[in-house]
Amino acid sequence: MKKLDSGFKYLVEMYEDPFFPTFLVDKLKSHIVKVVHFIEANPHTIDEIQEKLDEMTIAINELQNDFYQNDSEIETVARDSIGATVEGILQYFELDIDTEEAIREREW
Repeated sequence: MKKLDSGFKYLVEMYEDPFFPTFLVDKLKSHIVKVVHFIEANPHTIDEIQEKLDEMTIAINELQNDFYQNDSEIETVARDSIGATVEGILQYFELDIDTEEAIREREW
C-alpha cells in the first residue's frame, strides 16, 4: 500500500502562526495522522475512509475548548490549514472525496 511522503507538511499555516499553541496543533495533527495510518494500512472503501474522516473531524471539534482556554480558536486560518492538509492527503492517495465532504462534520 502507498505511504504518505515523509516530507508531507501538516497544518503549515497553523504551525507558522503563534496564535495557535504548538502543543494543540500537535494534538490536532495527531487526529489527522490516525486517518493517514488507516488509509496506509489496508485497502478501504471510500465509505470506510469517510467514516474515519468524520471521526477525525469530530475529535478536532472537541479540541475547540482547549484552544479557547489558551486564548486561541479554530477559526478561518485554522479551517483553511486543516482543509489544505486534508486536501493534500486526499490528492496524494488519489481518493475521490471532496475536501468539503471530507470535513463535513466540522463545527469551525
